[in-house]
Amino acid sequence: MATDTKKSAKGSKSKTPTPAEIYNGFQTLRNEQRNLINKLSEVDIDLNEHKIVIDTLKDLDGSRKCFRLIGGVLCEKTVGDILPGLINTKEQLTVLSETLNEQVNKKGVEINDYKEKYDIRIRVQDELPIAAEGEDQKSEPSRNVIAVNPV
Repeated sequence: MATDTKKSAKGSKSKTPTPAEIYNGFQTLRNEQRNLINKLSEVDIDLNEHKIVIDTLKDLDGSRKCFRLIGGVLCEKTVGDILPGLINTKEQLTVLSETLNEQVNKKGVEINDYKEKYDIRIRVQDELPIAAEGEDQKSEPSRNVIAVNPV
């Protein structure tokens, strides 16, 4: 019985992934990259908002009354109290944006390597041969088709 489990373990190591497994792995990588891009977009929006507020407040008197929304609570402070915190937060967001951008680029390289390794080609559905050219064609958006060629 112990030899049976050893044989099956060895067999699974040398087994090549099925087209469904390759497709699922590719889709997972694409979803990870999409999530990183969404997060990068959110950080860039926050960064731009911080820049606008800093540009507005830097010309004002430091003792002037100012309000800041922190975690859903509106706090009353002075411009001199809030401005250094905003500048610090902007610098942190800049670093985070650069880090996320690097991660997106690395994930893109990883996706391209995966595509080359398993010979994956993405075809736009409009490029596929049309079976009935005489039929009325609806203005549907083009769809991607992933072709996985087993190794």
